[in-house]
Amino acid sequence: MSTVRPVLEAVCAHVMADLPAILAQRRTVTWKPDGSPVTDADVRLEREIHALLEGRLGSINLVGEESYDVAAAVGAASWTAVLDPIDGTENFCSGLKEWGVSLSLWRDGGHEGSLLLLPELGERMMTGEPIERHASRITGFSSSITPELAQQLVGAGEARILGCAVYNLYNVVRGSLARFANPKGAKSWDVMAGLMLAKEHGCDVTVEGRPYDGSYLEPDRRHRFDIRHRYDLHPG
Repeated sequence: MSTVRPVLEAVCAHVMADLPAILAQRRTVTWKPDGSPVTDADVRLEREIHALLEGRLGSINLVGEESYDVAAAVGAASWTAVLDPIDGTENFCSGLKEWGVSLSLWRDGGHEGSLLLLPELGERMMTGEPIERHASRITGFSSSITPELAQQLVGAGEARILGCAVYNLYNVVRGSLARFANPKGAKSWDVMAGLMLAKEHGCDVTVEGRPYDGSYLEPDRRHRFDIRHRYDLHPG
C-alpha cells in the first residue's frame, strides 16, 4: 500500500479538482448498444485517470468500463487498473448525487489498493484508511431487476434500490447497509474495489455463492455477489 497510497490520493485530488467540469458534462448523454447511458464525462475521466496512473506507475493494463478491450487488458505490464470512472451513470446524468468512482490496483496478480470515491457527496473509502461504523437493518439491492431480486425484495424488510454500486458498496462496508446483494451480477469494474474493501473491513463476502478469497475477477463476465456487514466486529 505504501506504493499506491499516493497514487490513490492523486486520483482523488484530480477528480475533486475536476468536479465542476465533470458536472458540466452530465447532460451530454449518448446510449450504448445495451441501452445504458454514457456521458462525455465518463469517457474523459477514464482517459484522464488512465494517464495519471501511467504517469505514476508506468505502463499499466487498463480494465475500464468505457474502453475495455480483451487484447489490451492482457498486456505485458505488471500493473492492472480496474476502473469505473463514473459508476451510476443513470443517477449522474439524472442530476442525482449518488454516483462514484471505483478503482482497484493490482500488481502481478496481487491486490495493492482500492478506492471508492463519491465526489458530489464528499465521501471516500480507501485501502488502509479507518472508517466510521454504523448499524443498520437495511438491505441494498442492485437496480438490475430480475425475478430473483424481486423475490428477495419481498422478504427483505427494509430495502433500498439506490442505483449505484459504489454507493451501495461504500455503505455496506461501513454498516449503513446491513447487506448488499446483486443476484444478476456485475462486471469487475463495478465491484472489484468494493469487494476488496469489504474483505479488508471484515464483511462476509460471497461471489457466485462461495466465500470470496480476494482473487482477481475476470472482466469479461458478470459476477453475482452478496455482502453482509459484520456488526460483531465493531470495536467495543
